[in-house]
Formats: sequence, structure tokens, C-alpha cells
Amino acid sequence: MFAGHFGLAAAVKAKHPETPLWALMAGTQLLDILFVPLLLSGVETMVPVGEGGYGGSVIHADYTHSLVGALIIALLAGLAAWKWWGKRSAVVMGSLVFSHWLLDLLVHRADLPVLPGNLGNLPLMGFGVWRSPGISMALEIALIVVGSVMYYLSLRSRIRKATKSGNSRPSLLGRAMWTGAVMAGLLALSLVSDLLGIG
Repeated sequence: MFAGHFGLAAAVKAKHPETPLWALMAGTQLLDILFVPLLLSGVETMVPVGEGGYGGSVIHADYTHSLVGALIIALLAGLAAWKWWGKRSAVVMGSLVFSHWLLDLLVHRADLPVLPGNLGNLPLMGFGVWRSPGISMALEIALIVVGSVMYYLSLRSRIRKATKSGNSRPSLLGRAMWTGAVMAGLLALSLVSDLLGIG
């Protein structure tokens, strides 16, 4: 699940316009952003399973995707958001960062540890929805569609208010078009990466 996280960011932006969309989108992917250098350095790994395809890897992200690790990363992201955009954005950002782990818990096989480094070898978590590619894709598409529609409706409302107050309508329309194009591209990228087993 890649673009599904972005769909959630769009939905959150519809309800909390004070936090920049780019920050919300980065927040939804922060665990994966931090995973990449650890993957490249060999600290965290991915192991293909079965024939590959949608969710075709067991991910050993024992630091970035551990329950406690995700909570710490979410807390730090929330503190940064508080500094830049205020208390409400801090709560939104921290929650959104942690939502990545919750969505991963739903789709991952049992590969999510409780403690960083899988300390104590506690049971790994994951409900394994990725084992059902059709359900996984439907869930991801639903997140993108719902988030995009919510964001579009909030933009339309803001355009109406801006027009009534005499502010620039083209600026908001440009944002709506840009966001729609980005979301469509992310959905396509996500589905391709998931089908190839790298998502």
C-alpha cells in the first residue's frame, strides 16, 4: 500500500486545511521514507515470498515499522509540526504518521514487531490482507477515491468562499488540478509497484 496512505492525507487535508498538503503527504509516508536508507544500508530488509506480486515481500523493518518505533517517529513528527504550524497541526501530523503503521498492520503479513529491533522476540503482527490481492487493491483504491473526493469537495467549498470574498479563484483551481494529477499518478505508481511486489 503506497498511494492508499496518500488518499488518507488528502482526506485529512479536507478537514484540516491549516497543515500543508505536502507535509501531510510526507507524514503518511514518513515510516517508509526512513525505511529506505535503512534498507539500502542492510539494517532493514525485504524478502520476496511466493510468486511476488501484490505485497509479495516480508518486510523486516524492525526499527521504522515496529509499534514503539512508529509511535516515537509520530511523536517527533508531531513536535516538528507544532513548531511550524501550531498545536492542532501537531496532533494531526502525529496521528497521520502513526496511521501508516495502522494501515500496514492491516495489510502486512506478520512482520511488524512490537519493539525496535524486535527486542525480546515478541510475536510479530500483521493481518495479512496482502494475501488477497483483489481486496488489497480495492482497499487502496477506496482510500484514494474517498480522500480525493473529500479534498475536491473541500477545495470547491473554499473556491466558493474565495469567490464571494473577491479572492483569486484560479489559484485554488490550480491547486485542485495539481492535486488531482498527483493523486492519479500516485495511484498508478502504487498499483504498479504493488503488482511487482515492491509496494
